[in-house]
Amino acid sequence: MKTAVVGFPRVGKNRELKFATEKYFKGEIGEQELLNEAAQIRKYNLSKENAAGIDYISSGDFSFYDGILDTAFALNVIPARYKALGLSNLDTYFAMARGYQGEKGNVKALAMKKWFNTNYHYLVPEIDDDTEVKLVGTKLFDEYDEALANGVLTKPVIAGPFTFLKLARFTGRKNIADYTDAFIKAYSEILVKVSEKNVKWIQFDEPFLVRDLTEDDKKTFVSLYEKILSSKGEVKVLLQTYFGDVRDIYSELTGLSFDGIGLDFVEGRKTLELVEKNGFPKDKILFAGVLNGKNIWRNNYKASLNVIGKLQTAGAENIVISTSCSLLHVPYTLESETKLTQEYIKHFSFAEEKLLELKELAVCADALAGDAYKELDIYKKNELLFTGRVNSADEKVQERVRNIKASDYTRLPEFAEREKIQKESFALPLFPTTTIGSFPQTADVKTERKLFRKGEISEEEYKTFVKKKIADCIKLQEEIGLDVLVHGEYERNDMVEYFGENLEGYLFTEKAWVQSYGTRCVKPPIIWGDVSRKKPITVEWSVYADSCTDKPVKGMLTGPVTILNWSFPREDISLKESTLQIALAIRDEVLDLEANGIKIIQIDEAALREKLPLRKSDWNSEYLDWAIPAFRLVQSGVKADTQIHTHMCYSEFTDIIPAIDAMDADVITFEASRSDLLILDSLKENNFKTEVGPGVYDIHSPRVPSVEEIVNALKLMREKLDDHKLWINPDCGLKTRGETETKASLINMVEAAKILRESV
Repeated sequence: MKTAVVGFPRVGKNRELKFATEKYFKGEIGEQELLNEAAQIRKYNLSKENAAGIDYISSGDFSFYDGILDTAFALNVIPARYKALGLSNLDTYFAMARGYQGEKGNVKALAMKKWFNTNYHYLVPEIDDDTEVKLVGTKLFDEYDEALANGVLTKPVIAGPFTFLKLARFTGRKNIADYTDAFIKAYSEILVKVSEKNVKWIQFDEPFLVRDLTEDDKKTFVSLYEKILSSKGEVKVLLQTYFGDVRDIYSELTGLSFDGIGLDFVEGRKTLELVEKNGFPKDKILFAGVLNGKNIWRNNYKASLNVIGKLQTAGAENIVISTSCSLLHVPYTLESETKLTQEYIKHFSFAEEKLLELKELAVCADALAGDAYKELDIYKKNELLFTGRVNSADEKVQERVRNIKASDYTRLPEFAEREKIQKESFALPLFPTTTIGSFPQTADVKTERKLFRKGEISEEEYKTFVKKKIADCIKLQEEIGLDVLVHGEYERNDMVEYFGENLEGYLFTEKAWVQSYGTRCVKPPIIWGDVSRKKPITVEWSVYADSCTDKPVKGMLTGPVTILNWSFPREDISLKESTLQIALAIRDEVLDLEANGIKIIQIDEAALREKLPLRKSDWNSEYLDWAIPAFRLVQSGVKADTQIHTHMCYSEFTDIIPAIDAMDADVITFEASRSDLLILDSLKENNFKTEVGPGVYDIHSPRVPSVEEIVNALKLMREKLDDHKLWINPDCGLKTRGETETKASLINMVEAAKILRESV
């Protein structure tokens, strides 16, 4: 049985792409040096996959920033404002990703959203009425040729036309129907070109097929591919899906002339049922995604082989064992982890280790007949991994969860009464200004943290340094004129990893980096066992910051759902159980902050949506029924005059606004600047009660918004929101920004707030 990988990480084993790209942004290296580094990363990836004996290896899965952006660039879906800058191709590409502010112009970046149910972000393509869709890019073909020159035959990969069109934002009067012919022509040309190169297989990624599809959606998909596939010639086409099942379009999908279909048997709730009920065409290859591409636990060979056996029984004669999705969502390799003992390491599998798992699964699958695989050493060794894990259970934690009462999820008094009490208590001006929490993590912060971790400076020296940074940050905010201040989060490496380090039940890696967007990488901690709080985590820093000013200072926490979703979660207990454990730990921190005089506490739930089923028809799966109460559990014990804030970003929130309101926070801040404030309509339609701060400028871009730009955004906000409910803030934390641009942006934001107050 053969093996396939949907896609591979692309930032480099040691984040080489991140560092090279950031040097390029700073002008420290030229374009050719950046291109050379990228080529080395691709070569390394190919060598690892090839050495592991993977039969279907992808090319074209590399990206400098994002794969959807790559596809937009290849198809000439480049808004006029970027072309007008007159930059090089690479710099135009980066302008679309990050915005541009310089001698050639001043433009915002494209909108950025979460990639389905992951913590990866994609750039939202913009198609206006004048867009001329045509194949102009050569990346797909160049990277195939490069791989071939390196001795590796690959399957070129590109986002499929249906998913691209469904994710795109149409800014004019035209819609999908007006562009299908152009996309058919462009993708047909792709097939002709790869056929001319004697490419054996090409992969079109169509993850949008796992969402709820309308009849029009299905007609559009069939219409696109009936015509595109007529141009395929000798090349074989793999239609790849992931993150769910294709229940709405299975019959149409299997009826088209694809040569292979990739299905997700990990997150696809009904994928196996679909094949068992309907069979699978004998003239096609089933790329069976049985190996989890999103989590880092070793694959349970018994479970995966059970699926493969059932597929064979259902008539799937030609099966390739595959990852469930791209390995973009997991770290590179366990080889970089030197501190975790084998007792723990043996349970984990990163991208390179998953390659070995694929090959071992294939060996076992070849021995399925007569259960011969059970005698294989690789199978026996794998089976032993699932007999139990050490140090994972804590009876006290489990008992505390069992003792949660219904009343623990309800905060009293109700919102309207609390709002009145807080207005009088804080006496903030109309349109209060604040930030989301973090301030720039400058080189000195990273250096001191590294020295402390290595034991080269004492804890006292480190704390003295952090407190100096906090005092300076408070002074800066006072000078700028912000109304509600933050301590800057200089003690934190990451908003989830930091909390994990201070909670029981977590394990930590050294170099298990995963790309979040562009050059931004995170190192998710691993939930190994039952979670509890060891001791107060943030109280010392918040209390010190509060002592530096007469203005209110927010205590800054990460919420339980986000901590879970941005960790690698356990698979031996339910997500609900794990989240409630975390919620109780953060509840303890909230109450300690309040007891120490912190009257405004922000509990970020940036990742609330990520575990929500992609299909609305699956929303009765109870996710929101425990995720929202988990947040309420965290903050229900505080007094009426303690103000609870939360923050969410870069996801589709418009269809869960009532659930967000039910979180019963006092103030919520949203990312809104990159999505042109589209969330405001939904807030108004749902009579959103919570006070709200839609982000007025994009912190993922280095450009500084003008006062006029922010004032115009605020005017739009006032059309949808009551004045007394409107807060003014950036759209996310400022950790990744530079000090100069941060100060300039905040000065302009505060000035815009003053102008707004004067106009009332």
